[in-house]
Amino acid sequence: MQVKKVGILGCGLMGSGIVEVCAKAGYEVVVREVNDQFLKKGLERLEGSLGTAVEKGKLRKEDRDAARARVRGTTNVADLADSDVVIEAIIEDRVQKREIWAEIGKVVRREALLATNTSSIPLSSLAPATGNPTRFLGLHFMNPVPVMKLVEIVLGIQTTDETLAEGKAFIESLGKTTITAKDTPGFVINVILVPYLCEAVRLVEAGVASPEDVDKGMELGCGVPMGPIKLLDFVGLDTTLAIAEVLSSEFKDPRYAPPPLLRRMVESGFMGKKSGRGFYDYSKKGK
Repeated sequence: MQVKKVGILGCGLMGSGIVEVCAKAGYEVVVREVNDQFLKKGLERLEGSLGTAVEKGKLRKEDRDAARARVRGTTNVADLADSDVVIEAIIEDRVQKREIWAEIGKVVRREALLATNTSSIPLSSLAPATGNPTRFLGLHFMNPVPVMKLVEIVLGIQTTDETLAEGKAFIESLGKTTITAKDTPGFVINVILVPYLCEAVRLVEAGVASPEDVDKGMELGCGVPMGPIKLLDFVGLDTTLAIAEVLSSEFKDPRYAPPPLLRRMVESGFMGKKSGRGFYDYSKKGK
């Protein structure tokens, strides 16, 4: 299949990043949000990321302008009807994902490649809603999408070899590297990552160490580029909570149970960097 146009559902933190890498790779992109306010915010995030790339010398101004010109925003699902690839990147909620796939399944072409960016939800619970499960797979991008090189490809029960091959070729055309996983909750990355993040929160919750010392310990003692508490703030506490809840429900394993402190912080509106406050304070630029 020759891909020319990519349709993306959702222009949040992940969605806008996927829009960016697709546009920079030369694809025409149409991105759909639920309302004009969210769409405007998402496109502003995209423009800010492209601008930062220019400032850091990683992207030429003319390439930035060309990439932005390839992107069109909409609030109408029907505008994705002629897309060759459709990627869903809405919030990590099973019901809402099924609802949007039921909508897109009615308008998109039968030969289109259908993909969800879910980070934890089993594809078997989403695929039937598409009406075309043989063309459905998971394309789990890492955050931040423009920087991280890995994409997990997840195979549903009915995903065909042809669909897998087309998905892999598309991802590689974006300059990404793939790994392939079967349809199990959390796939590869989050099955390993979530217990690590939750344990870091438990250490803070129990007063064993401060967030700063937990991060410093892992960065200097284990050589990770970003400590677990910083990573939580960057990914989003609400996103991590949602993933942990899915994994805890599926596996019934206490390693995946969300720590009470994580839940309390989300309930208090402390979502991490995107809200200006998580375990760290981001209210001042550069802090």
